[in-house]
Amino acid sequence: MALHSTGDVHLLDGTRPLTREAVGGKAYGLNRMSALGLPVPPAFAIGVGVCPAYHQAGGRIPGPVWADVLEHLAELERRTGRRFGDPGAPLLVSVRSGAARSMPGMMDTVLNLGLTEALRDALAEQTGNRGWAEDTWKRFVRSYTDTVGSAPPADPVEQLRAAIGAVFQSWFSRRAVAYRQRHGIDDLVGTAVTVQAMVFGNLDADSGTGVVFTRDPNTGEPGLFGEWLARAQGEDVVSGERTPQPLAALAKAQPASHAELVRIARVLEEDHRDMVDIEFTIESGRLYVLQARAGKRTPLAAARIAVDMAGEGLIDRRTALTRITPEQARRLEEQGGVSSGGEKLAEGLGASPGVGAGIAVTDTEEALRLTDEGKAVVLVRPATSPADVPAMFASSAVVTEHGGSTSHAALVCREIGLPCVVGCGDGTMRDLAGRTVTVDGTAGVVLAGLADTERNDAEHEAVRTLASWAGELTGRTGPLSELLEAVVDAAPTKQ
Repeated sequence: MALHSTGDVHLLDGTRPLTREAVGGKAYGLNRMSALGLPVPPAFAIGVGVCPAYHQAGGRIPGPVWADVLEHLAELERRTGRRFGDPGAPLLVSVRSGAARSMPGMMDTVLNLGLTEALRDALAEQTGNRGWAEDTWKRFVRSYTDTVGSAPPADPVEQLRAAIGAVFQSWFSRRAVAYRQRHGIDDLVGTAVTVQAMVFGNLDADSGTGVVFTRDPNTGEPGLFGEWLARAQGEDVVSGERTPQPLAALAKAQPASHAELVRIARVLEEDHRDMVDIEFTIESGRLYVLQARAGKRTPLAAARIAVDMAGEGLIDRRTALTRITPEQARRLEEQGGVSSGGEKLAEGLGASPGVGAGIAVTDTEEALRLTDEGKAVVLVRPATSPADVPAMFASSAVVTEHGGSTSHAALVCREIGLPCVVGCGDGTMRDLAGRTVTVDGTAGVVLAGLADTERNDAEHEAVRTLASWAGELTGRTGPLSELLEAVVDAAPTKQ
């Protein structure tokens, strides 16, 4: 394989080390899991360096890079025993983004790429499962059209070229730009693209998909925390369009798959030495891991996980102090809860703690307009999507009708400390629209009016422990947020 100044195309089989900076977080994680011998569908990555080259070339994939893409596509065919566009045994792929720093749900993905109407009919005949073939086709058309902006062409190779370009284009989407601005990310040149052989969680009754954290991302409590959907693909869980079942449902339906997931989670947490967020799919009873990354967590969870992992010998105390930021510590010090309030209007799952109040708004553009006028708003949606991110960032809280604790709304709000209640049920938008409400993301309730709140002055044991460690390191006393700033200032600089 030739190397190019614009970037490389890399097979993600774990046989050679790759850096996060070169191939992005998603591909780096896949390569790492392959090296650990975990069940990862074959994949390759188009390096981060190709993204700026693509934009500099006016939206064209450089010729040498495209030639490498086709070579690696042929390798996926060899490894899967399927061929791209072949009605006898078609290979379908996913095309996903992945920058060097995690930006959950900010950029675009296309699933089931390579499918055509003729291949849909061929799959239906080969499997005897017309419902699955139709469902997979509809999912592909929807994701391709939403991402690329046009109906998929009949040539799968042209589908692939356009989808790769669309993922590179999404680097400058409104939501991705808003995310980077919110998080002060100004040191990345673009995103990588991962092309991976599809596995099908929507295939049959023994198939499904889910997301699991190796510890509770809300509290930091040890033990698997996650959700599962039978007969589904990954976007169903992450989007929040369907409300999933707890992992206990998977343990009951497929105990062997659940046991394998427990084993994989243990391997990944020991390898990362951190709480890990894992996306998985089960196809006809066989489990595959599609992504693993350090999981987003609340400030409370960050504190407890840091202390617990130091106690377990996974990290040292200095590393533990880097696992919670001064900003997170301040949020924890200031976090309040509802002491009294009005009528309970809605109830769901508390997906991100804290309290926020404002006018309940169901339209994202209206939410942005009202916040520009200086009004506080609570964004209420059926489920959030990446297109909602600018309005989410401007809101005081988020409420959804559907989705669970691993949905898009939960992940985004948890990371930025925005109160969030998910899965409140159909009719919530209608019932709340236009009303002034208070959202308690800890209790999982929405109350009428501006509820009275009180500051939470109770220090958690993990916070006291971290403050003690930071004090020993800096020779100072004070709130954890101030001590962490002193730790950062005292950290040795890299030469």
